[in-house]
Amino acid sequence: MSVQIDIAGLRPERIAVVPSPLAELGMALHALSEPGHHPGLQGWVTGVTARLDPHLADRMCEAEFLWRTTFSDLFLPYAGLPGRDTLPTPTLAEELDLLDKLTDEQFTDAALEFTCAPDYDQPGPAVLTDPAQRRRALELAATRGPRQARFAERLLDDPPRVRGWIRQFLEDCDEAFLADVWARVRHPLAADARHKTDLLRHKGLAEALASVSSAVTLDESGARITVDKLVGGRTSTADGGLLLVPTSLGWPHLLVLHRHGWQPVLHYPVGSPELAAPPSVEQLTLRMTALSHPVRMRICRLLARSAYSTTELAQVHGITAPEISRHLGVLKKAGLITTRRRGRYVLHQLDVTVVARLGSDFLEGILR
Repeated sequence: MSVQIDIAGLRPERIAVVPSPLAELGMALHALSEPGHHPGLQGWVTGVTARLDPHLADRMCEAEFLWRTTFSDLFLPYAGLPGRDTLPTPTLAEELDLLDKLTDEQFTDAALEFTCAPDYDQPGPAVLTDPAQRRRALELAATRGPRQARFAERLLDDPPRVRGWIRQFLEDCDEAFLADVWARVRHPLAADARHKTDLLRHKGLAEALASVSSAVTLDESGARITVDKLVGGRTSTADGGLLLVPTSLGWPHLLVLHRHGWQPVLHYPVGSPELAAPPSVEQLTLRMTALSHPVRMRICRLLARSAYSTTELAQVHGITAPEISRHLGVLKKAGLITTRRRGRYVLHQLDVTVVARLGSDFLEGILR
């Protein structure tokens, strides 16, 4: 599966790489709510949580569905403005002003997108005007507890009031912890944005996307970007631009805004411990499947200790050489074993380094 962005006809000057303080605040709130996703931020999370005002912490829980289960598009409001080419701004206050420019319908639809709905990238009725959509939103909110159900009901009944509440909450978060974070990360993020922009100008979009993540590729025609993820979706830059937003807090998340009618956005982590060539979702699936078979697990037990020929493995396991060869073929296709020739024998051995990475690779793959 993947998210695809149709960029046919997109002019280079309509591609921008710009940091966003509001997007960074959204990722900070996510890290505070789901610290297990971000082991490298454990110290920061502990420090912020220890000094957080209890009233602000309580308010944080009240609206956490905006950043815990999903990363709400409200943290990228410039993408929803007319023209589909508005850019992030240097300050949080300016970006909150952009958030205020979203219509009530846009704001509410984005705020109540609790799950990866199948119609996310398709036109559909607005939750404020369609009774069926309203019922669905309230049902989804109720599954996350009475507090979020009450919040969703208030938002549907009085969007301006709740919008004011959210803006005040985000301003209070800025005072409590984001201002310090932004002062520390804005220069590295700006440097990364300049680097990506230089790549765009001098080496082209393919090189710039490769520097974002090996999970982001441009097809040979230069007309479609594919982001390797465990979700599917499509969007287009028609009549708009493409925006790349770096984050210092985001790894392992690589987010793609592909909401219908909004400017496509790649929200990508910088300074991440990503491997030089992390496996694609397809490769990861192959590896997990290859190791799930009991015979192949027993073969791996031997190959982890030493190199064996096909004949030796057949003798040890009491099955035919062709059967062993089929199992070895599955393991080799998944990239889990290496082979070398010794005289007239071909020896196979488990690539222990690859297998040892599977836990982190799996986590990165499902969180990407």
